[in-house]
Amino acid sequence: ILYQKYCIGAIHFFSGLLTRLQTSAPTIRTLSSSNSLSQNIPSSLWKLGRLNHVAIAVPDLEKAQSLYKDVLGAQVSETVALPEHGVYVVFVELGNTKLELLHPLGEKSPIASFLQKNKTGGMHHICIEVDDIKAAMTELKKKKIRILSEEPKIGAHGKPVIFLHPKDCHGVLVELEQA
Repeated sequence: ILYQKYCIGAIHFFSGLLTRLQTSAPTIRTLSSSNSLSQNIPSSLWKLGRLNHVAIAVPDLEKAQSLYKDVLGAQVSETVALPEHGVYVVFVELGNTKLELLHPLGEKSPIASFLQKNKTGGMHHICIEVDDIKAAMTELKKKKIRILSEEPKIGAHGKPVIFLHPKDCHGVLVELEQA
């Protein structure tokens, strides 16, 4: 008897739920067709790819390396100096992306000025891959997105990169890297 009451209660619950879904379905269909994201995205000559890395400025590179390697057990690269970018770089391998630890190389390093404002460090930028960096630059300039260099530079992965102005990207410094 208890089982029968349970089944009848479940039938009433699902029947009421189905009725509510059927009466609200036209509203959902109307909203989804009028606000379709694909209608607002123009076809492009370039495509945004996967998240390559999240860059973190660190005041003490050895301590940061130790945290990720010794405490968290991540695979951590050797330190690489990139004088053309004014940084030392260490990559922390994650399953689906990387963290890029940045430390200043020289007084004019952009990371030095970042760390003056953020003494304990913090997220500096995100890097997203693109399939055609030159086409991306052309289209982004047309859309009034400022690019912080006239031409791509070679980044830490040996591939061309550009940076987009954070004021044009909702406060986030975005690096685009040729895939």
